[in-house]
Amino acid sequence: MKLALVGDIGGTNARFALWKDQRLESIQVLATADYANPEAAIGVYLSGLGLPPGSIGSVCLSVAGPVGGDEFRFTNNHWRLSRKAFCQTLQVDQLLLVNDFSAMALGMTRLQPDDFRVVCGGTPEPLRPAVVIGPGTGLGVGTLLDLGEGRWMALPGEGGHVDLPLSSLRETQLWQHIYSEIGHVSAETALSGSGLPRVYRAICAVDGHEPVLDTPQEITAAGLAGDPIALEVLEQFCCWLGRVAGNNVLTCGGRGGVYIVGGVVPRFAEFFLESGFARCFADKGCMSDYFKGIPVWLVTAPYSGLTGAGVALEQAVI
Repeated sequence: MKLALVGDIGGTNARFALWKDQRLESIQVLATADYANPEAAIGVYLSGLGLPPGSIGSVCLSVAGPVGGDEFRFTNNHWRLSRKAFCQTLQVDQLLLVNDFSAMALGMTRLQPDDFRVVCGGTPEPLRPAVVIGPGTGLGVGTLLDLGEGRWMALPGEGGHVDLPLSSLRETQLWQHIYSEIGHVSAETALSGSGLPRVYRAICAVDGHEPVLDTPQEITAAGLAGDPIALEVLEQFCCWLGRVAGNNVLTCGGRGGVYIVGGVVPRFAEFFLESGFARCFADKGCMSDYFKGIPVWLVTAPYSGLTGAGVALEQAVI
């Protein structure tokens, strides 16, 4: 029997693994800049495992952006892909492309108890949608539907590009500064790795401080060390994430719970758990009671996107 391969391809790194017996094996991370295209990277991955061309029957790749048609151009790196050429080059029988947050959402179905932390306690309602939201290089948003009998559906979307919500005069002042810099202010503008420095500069500009921190890592470290400006950046980040997550719950009826994923929040997990996230998540005026009992989890599993690609491959009819 031929093997199955899964991949989770981002702007900087591509993660590959074999999918065997409903789990990942031989995980490897390759830098996208080192390879001309995904076929070249996968060829190196397979060669390192001693697998010749033709040994892989099915491939599922998790990719950023909407998928459809033969051609796909990767959003945050130089790679391009033709389904037909890909299958011919690697001698693959089947190729499935799935939106990265669809794969991330499906990955939530295989979480183990030590793969997450509870942010808001509650009990997910059966067969109701769940929201998956993750600040990273950008802001991804997905919706997970439990179809029953072990079947799942992930709805792709571009929810990270909705307008950034404003709920106070202070937030309006920050929004005005960001707008003067870049124009349209999406949720992703603030809720991403690059969003942390942007919010930091906005706070400095509004309050008349000279900015001295440049990177997300510097701002996070300074905030956790007690720097008051960096602390406000982290708190504002958590509050905005709560509002955006809450908006998505209202939009899709997400009483199946909310999963916080991505690489940004785990870097200040303890701060996040004590932040204003939960308050802002449920601060919806006449609809605030709707949020009672909706659980929120912070996911710490490192390869949920890869796992979700495996789940997608299992469920697909190609």
